[in-house]
Amino acid sequence: MHIEERIPTVKNPPEWFTGDVWLDPIIAPHDADQRMSGGLVRFAPGARTAWHSHARGQYLRVTEGTALCGTRDGTVVEARPGETIYTPPGEEHWHGADEDCFMQHLALLEGADDPRDTTTWLEHVTDEDYRRR
Repeated sequence: MHIEERIPTVKNPPEWFTGDVWLDPIIAPHDADQRMSGGLVRFAPGARTAWHSHARGQYLRVTEGTALCGTRDGTVVEARPGETIYTPPGEEHWHGADEDCFMQHLALLEGADDPRDTTTWLEHVTDEDYRRR
């Protein structure tokens, strides 16, 4: 057993996010036998991910604010602190903060056999898709 070294907060790249989003990495694989990764992600009001999917799905545990999560069929769900959103493997989705408050969630996912295939990033979410509820 050992204590992990602190990894600094990073701002997520604009290619994959609209608005300001910060990540505090918490869990990262140390070798090829480990697949779990996770981080605490903080979204400014109105900030959101681009459309994306995960090879093995993803869990989002909301810890602050109101989270929005949308799917390609036009469904947008709201989740509040203490609630968990699950997106199944391969489901194209987006998630982010409501327009009037910060949102924070713990994102947990298992890596694909080839780590480059864990998350597939797609186009940005339109304002129309974001505001659909």
